[in-house]
Amino acid sequence: MATDPQALSPDRQQWWSERWISVLESFGWRRRMERARIYVREGRVLTLEFKGNQVHAQVQGTAPAPYHVTLHLDAFTAEQWQYVIDSMAQQALYSAKLLAGELPPSIEEVFTQAGLSLFPFTKFDIHSRCNCPDPVNPCKHIGAVYYLLGQRFKEDPFLLFQLRGRTKDEILRQMRHSRATPESQPLPPPPLLTYTPPKTDARFWQYTAPLPADLVVLVPPGQPDAVLSVLLPLPHENAGEASHLMNCLQQMYNTASLAACQLAMSEPLEPSD
Repeated sequence: MATDPQALSPDRQQWWSERWISVLESFGWRRRMERARIYVREGRVLTLEFKGNQVHAQVQGTAPAPYHVTLHLDAFTAEQWQYVIDSMAQQALYSAKLLAGELPPSIEEVFTQAGLSLFPFTKFDIHSRCNCPDPVNPCKHIGAVYYLLGQRFKEDPFLLFQLRGRTKDEILRQMRHSRATPESQPLPPPPLLTYTPPKTDARFWQYTAPLPADLVVLVPPGQPDAVLSVLLPLPHENAGEASHLMNCLQQMYNTASLAACQLAMSEPLEPSD
């Protein structure tokens, strides 16, 4: 497959295509990549095809028969892809851009948030082979495939995803499914609890029978009040006012406690008319 040399001009490449090449050159392969660029301009990459997440290419070298090049990246797991696709499905921008043949620059952040890297992170992330006699990897033939892949990514950004294990149809199908699945609805708030006091007459609070002695526990007034001791600090803006209010409550409890003791030790009151 011959390639138009003008198709690789930097001003016509998209950012993800340039990023692919810049990442590879950052691995210290700049000199070999320059020689590989000449191979691409001369149309020496005869075929280039994807088989799953693997790339197979025929590159014409100096020998009569072309050399066979294969390469692939480590594919992401199903769980990793599910996280990425669910994240992309939450924003319509990604669906619109991908269908238009574009990659928004923020796409890398989606993979980063999942602890992944869309582009090769190190040179060990790329697994490539060539049957030429050159012992150095990448050789000119592998480098030529790298460059041509950058051009193919420009034409179809989904091919970059395919190197990571998901085809265009699989990604779009999963994105449609994620967008169509209704999110779990939040539970409605519980109804407000209201208290309605029972309807009673004036004698409801009167108890005329003597209390059994074994049920009466007298607490001498002046001891720390059990109820007040377990309360949290009163939520008052003024600490002095909160302290004053607590003292008032303690006095009320002491008064009530004393009255209860006197009532328990006295004769039952006669019911009033």
